[in-house]
Amino acid sequence: MSVADEIKSPAPGGVRLFDYSRVDWVTPTCLLLLGVTSVFFIYSAQIYSGGSQWKMQLVWLTAGAMAYLGVASVNYKALLDKGHWIYLLGIVALIIVETPLGYEKYGSRRWIDLKVFKVQPTEAAKIGTLILCASILARSRIGTLRESLEPIAKVFLTTALPILLIFLQPDLGSTLVFPPMVFTLLFLAKIPMRFFAFVFCIIIPILGIVSVDMYRFQKHLEATEQTPLENLYGNNGYGEHSIVPLKDYQRNRILAFVAPDVADPQGIGVNWNRAQSLIAVGSGGLAGKGLGQSTQAKLGYLPSSVAHNDFIYSVLAEEKGFIGGALVLCLLAAVVGNGFRIALQARDRFGMLLAAGVSVIFMVHIFINIGMTLGITPVTGLPLPMLSYGGSFVISCCVLQGLLQSIYRFRKDFS
Repeated sequence: MSVADEIKSPAPGGVRLFDYSRVDWVTPTCLLLLGVTSVFFIYSAQIYSGGSQWKMQLVWLTAGAMAYLGVASVNYKALLDKGHWIYLLGIVALIIVETPLGYEKYGSRRWIDLKVFKVQPTEAAKIGTLILCASILARSRIGTLRESLEPIAKVFLTTALPILLIFLQPDLGSTLVFPPMVFTLLFLAKIPMRFFAFVFCIIIPILGIVSVDMYRFQKHLEATEQTPLENLYGNNGYGEHSIVPLKDYQRNRILAFVAPDVADPQGIGVNWNRAQSLIAVGSGGLAGKGLGQSTQAKLGYLPSSVAHNDFIYSVLAEEKGFIGGALVLCLLAAVVGNGFRIALQARDRFGMLLAAGVSVIFMVHIFINIGMTLGITPVTGLPLPMLSYGGSFVISCCVLQGLLQSIYRFRKDFS
């Protein structure tokens, strides 16, 4: 072998970092465009309130890019035997939230206060849970339902712990990401369909119990004659007498979604953000009002506390209209679709499960976030990938996409 051939050949068990022929360019291109869009519209959402989060978003995006490159340069198969350590790190971080280091805001204790900045350990828990579940299923023998019970039990126990810890914060929105991810992994691992039928039979009664609880909650509000503003944060005492482990503010959000005329008929309480978001999206028209011209954000109808994160798409749709909103949706769809394409090209079950899990996490975030701005899903507080403000979330998105790049680069041995 000549020296030139030796340079071109990958090192044993590895791939040259700058072998451009082995890099997937679709996702990083989309992420770059989404990141630039994020900075512009976070700036626009806060231009009249004096906020400077767009500067910090630049810092988070830079840190995320470094994390992306770092993860992409490592062979994903190295995680097969180390997933439990990453998972354990996320669990420990979730436990620390309940200590004096935890930071509480808006009635939820979701962050670790490191003084210089705050960390949301939920994001680390998502990554750790995905890697460990994919590792369990990749190394397990999947056959009949009886033969598959052990890996199924391991996966459910692995998932139940972070869901419980996140639910106690409380953060109902983030827990919604885990079930679709886990069931996708189980389905792709070829778990027998009888298992999914069994789970379906369990979910139906649970939904029935929740429906009855919501009906009783509605009657409680009518009996106490609380105004929408009094009921905004759910301090009405109903949860103390219910067997369903939901906070009253969470019940308010669900009720505002399924019966807005009952929960907040005037749109001045729990339904306020949703109503203002619909006005923003609807008033954008075809081409929008122009950058920095969002009436809802400028006049404070869409609160500054949510305009740059959970409802960033509302600002974008008002300022750039249907065209701008559709272009962003196309970029997000390309990221998700490309993730599934990489899953199909993965050389092993572990890579396939990881890639599919990453894509499902992004898909759930996108569907729920944009859905709540359009009024088709409840307001849950799930951010929009690469667009909403937030350091932990931006970096976790980049880490997850870095995993996809690693799976693509190491999908087969090149000669």
